[in-house]
Amino acid sequence: MKRLILGSQSPRRKDLLHLAGYDFEVRPSRAEEIMEKTLSPDEAVLYLARFKAEAISLKENEVLLTSDTVVVQDNEILGKPADLQEARNHLKRLSGRTHQVYTGVCISTVEEQKEFFVLTDVTFFPLTDDEIDDYIETGEVWDKAGSYGIQGKGALFVEKIHGDYYSVVGLPLARVVRELKTFGIVGS
Repeated sequence: MKRLILGSQSPRRKDLLHLAGYDFEVRPSRAEEIMEKTLSPDEAVLYLARFKAEAISLKENEVLLTSDTVVVQDNEILGKPADLQEARNHLKRLSGRTHQVYTGVCISTVEEQKEFFVLTDVTFFPLTDDEIDDYIETGEVWDKAGSYGIQGKGALFVEKIHGDYYSVVGLPLARVVRELKTFGIVGS
């Protein structure tokens, strides 16, 4: 019997896998994520998902799922904010504009590895300084690429989305379910 391993501590990714009915073990990568600045956004998320996968040892019957998500505005990757000012700057840049969210996924066994990425466009309403400051006060900005969580109060900023909502949350669930089936992993 094959066993699914989630190579992430993300509560959002855990919740999504539970939503799809999977039983899995959490085994996060302890490797420090270092990314080449010259990579395109799609290359970056695939690199980071693969990097996480390669840092986790697997047994013969295990299937490992790793992923990474980045927010891109004007061809610049907006990562997780380092401080209040960076969070504020991210949200001001996203205000009233469309940005891209890339999520890269790597599914691995000891024999093979499959990678893919999903691109979603997200458009924000124009945001006031007060809205930005109030949102920062919620604390949602800290562990999120681009300084917002679409599954939380950040949803109030979203005017429209074109693509996979769950990819913006952190895991393109429908695609992941289909890919995991090819590895013999099926949810309930």
